[in-house]
Amino acid sequence: MAINEQLIRMFEERPQQFLSGEEISTKLNCSRTAIWKHIERLRQEGYEFEAVSRKGYRLTAKPEKLDVQDILKRLETSVLGRTIHYYDEVDSTQTVARSLVSQGAEEGTLVVAEQQTAGRGRLGRKWHSPKGKGLWMSLVLKPRIPLQFTPQLTLLIAVALCRALRQITALPIGIKWPNDLLIEGKKISGILLESSAEDENVQHVVAGVGISVNLTAEDYPDDELRAKATSLAIEAGKKLDRTDILCQFLKELETVYALYHEQGFAPIKLLWEALSVSLHRPVTCQTPKGLLEGYAVGIDDSGALTVRLSDGSTTQWYSGDIQFVAPEKR
Repeated sequence: MAINEQLIRMFEERPQQFLSGEEISTKLNCSRTAIWKHIERLRQEGYEFEAVSRKGYRLTAKPEKLDVQDILKRLETSVLGRTIHYYDEVDSTQTVARSLVSQGAEEGTLVVAEQQTAGRGRLGRKWHSPKGKGLWMSLVLKPRIPLQFTPQLTLLIAVALCRALRQITALPIGIKWPNDLLIEGKKISGILLESSAEDENVQHVVAGVGISVNLTAEDYPDDELRAKATSLAIEAGKKLDRTDILCQFLKELETVYALYHEQGFAPIKLLWEALSVSLHRPVTCQTPKGLLEGYAVGIDDSGALTVRLSDGSTTQWYSGDIQFVAPEKR
């Protein structure tokens, strides 16, 4: 049995009791330094310990794992999430989902993992996804749309996710174009779409969604990440039920997705603009051609950001990482 497993068993046999470093090192035949390293690894997996000088360690909480049967029991969808592939750990749920698509996965197939070791976001960025603290998932969609309309789906998913999270948490969550959800300027969720097309029509889309649910400040590895990212639990001041969030998101997404197929992008555009934190403010965007500046006024029917330039003309930004410009002090 691995040392980590032995450690957990020792704590579980004596719940709420402190185990001294000396006792643990004697029973497991390893140094106190080694014990400390194993405790830290367990913390990274979602176990919580209290450490008190001269008393030792006490296990205070274990990671809560998602239960597929519980998810299915609580789901209120017809298609989305009705087939679930659950993993304790994967490199990326996107990679797993794409593999399932190649094997014939149906629309609505969901891949969810407790932890990603190589989670990724837009522009090749790494996505921080510690074990048991968030919702790290990918969903297979097969929309009946031309390839050029694919960017609309990112905005559609952002609308569904924002609506679901607002309903559950009552937090002031807003959408940053094109794919991030923010609370008071800090990121709590990101969306990544990867698609495949044939004859200019979309064959499938794998929608990756990461939601920082129950991360604490200590779960962020450095001050730089803590300065620009947060979690629902940090902002709400309490832990949240990940299954509730997952089921509400899928319910909201199925509703908005059906609306999209029935009425097109127009109603989605209105919903997105009502939830956006990107509009009616100065913005910049770094592109291969240099830094672009302007005033965000809306989105067009392709999902591009409509920006008014200093000369009064308007242009469309189709991709990029926008930054908000603070108003000048007078």
